[in-house]
Amino acid sequence: MQTIHSHQELLDLIQSEKKAYCLLFKKGSEISDCAFRSISEGLIDNVVIATADVNEVRDIHEKYGITSVPTLMIFENGLYQNMDKGCNDVAYYRSLFAENIFSASNDAEAKPQKRVTVYSTPTCTYCNQIKKYFNEKGIKYRDVDVSKDQKAAEAMVKRSGQQGVPQTDINGQIVIGFDRIKINQLLGIE
Repeated sequence: MQTIHSHQELLDLIQSEKKAYCLLFKKGSEISDCAFRSISEGLIDNVVIATADVNEVRDIHEKYGITSVPTLMIFENGLYQNMDKGCNDVAYYRSLFAENIFSASNDAEAKPQKRVTVYSTPTCTYCNQIKKYFNEKGIKYRDVDVSKDQKAAEAMVKRSGQQGVPQTDINGQIVIGFDRIKINQLLGIE
């Protein structure tokens, strides 16, 4: 990971890379420190990752309309493509960097994937099973560890009325537990 201090440094770093990432974070923030740590541990060889602390670097997030950190910006061939917000576990980032996570097809007939967020804890067996299932099926998802993110935990309970995990938000529809039939139905998995 390479610390950068300006938007120009970012452009110089990523211009010749097929795929590159930039982590915008706020040092000292619990969730930002979590993302920095997980990304560092999930890093694999030949992956270019720039890091910029928004306490010091002010010209990147404004150019891309990033309003919250941590945000992992994803670039392809020097162009900004997507972002991943929050802190995920090490396995998620390893998979992302290895490009094992489902990515949208350019096929005009293909349906775009629904937005999937899994609310989980590291010690929850069913949480790990549902994430493994999504990885096997090529479903891209965002993993929110509610044991480390109190605001996300409160929002989860407010939305579902339940404290248990896993909870999966599929385009605004909440699935409690690992209900494979309902998940398959909502995602169109055969």
